[in-house]
Amino acid sequence: MTQPASEAPPPPAVTPPAAKSARPALGLRADVRNLSLLGVLAVLVAVGGITRPDTFLDTSNLQLVLTQASVIGVVTVGMTFVITSGGIDLSVGAIVALASVWATTLATQEYGFAGVLFTAIVVGVACGLVNGLLIAYGGMVPFIATLAMLASARGLALQITDGRTQIVTVQPVLDLGVPDSYLLGLPPLVLVFAAVTVLGWLLLNRTTFGRRTVAVGGNAEAARLAGIDVRRQRLHLYLLSGLCCGIAAFLLVVLSGSGQNTNGNLYELDAIAAAIIGGTLLSGGRGTIVGSVLGVLVFTTITNIFALNNLESAVQQIAKGAIIVAAVLVQRGTLRDGEA
Repeated sequence: MTQPASEAPPPPAVTPPAAKSARPALGLRADVRNLSLLGVLAVLVAVGGITRPDTFLDTSNLQLVLTQASVIGVVTVGMTFVITSGGIDLSVGAIVALASVWATTLATQEYGFAGVLFTAIVVGVACGLVNGLLIAYGGMVPFIATLAMLASARGLALQITDGRTQIVTVQPVLDLGVPDSYLLGLPPLVLVFAAVTVLGWLLLNRTTFGRRTVAVGGNAEAARLAGIDVRRQRLHLYLLSGLCCGIAAFLLVVLSGSGQNTNGNLYELDAIAAAIIGGTLLSGGRGTIVGSVLGVLVFTTITNIFALNNLESAVQQIAKGAIIVAAVLVQRGTLRDGEA
């Protein structure tokens, strides 16, 4: 018996070619960006090996580069999430300073290792909470809210220390920075940075939280209409940024053995720059943890090469600026090729 035409099964849905190719194209552009940064990093390693072959490629110096990258790297992971959502956080350096000095006061150090670590993280999260509440529920522009936090946190850090350096006397904290604590030749700080990077990548790329972050950054109103609580998402993102600052503050205390109100100076600019050259859009809607980490390694390697060659910091800043411009131009060219 022939089936009536009205009851014939509908034809199979056909996915538009553009939708099929969109995800591979995005992945290809991300791969090109990361390969470009790896190329820059390889050139820098070659330059360091040629100019200072006796010291640059030494194991202790490479460990130092990774250790120095760990502190700003953890901050950059948090910054990547914030920028991906279309926000900005200018207070990360000041939060690191405040968390480091609060964690190294005499009263805090009486509680030992746990007291120092707990205080650093709580101060970071508390500052992130204030930022998040002002921005998400207070309606303040992220630039203004975090700028106010920058000034306030720096001022409070100065008041706590009275301009003095607070020396760490808790031996377990100091022990994390000595070679005897290295695991497989890697300092504990580097292992913490690696763990934060892996967790950050999983959170951004394999969870609903990450997809919501990208959606809010791409179009906040569309995200709201799709059922995403945009305000709560933004609050959580600044809490995450504050948490990363607290972890970085503890790592900095271990690295320097002290707490100072000048800690974290210009971290906000370094973190933003590393995220941007890594491929995170400043306007939001796209972020990459791998690219941000590569950006951190590029900047840290530049700093190390300049220090070993006794070059002026002014020239170092010019080189960093040139790399930022070059990286952005490469990314724009890649985007145009992908859209063609």
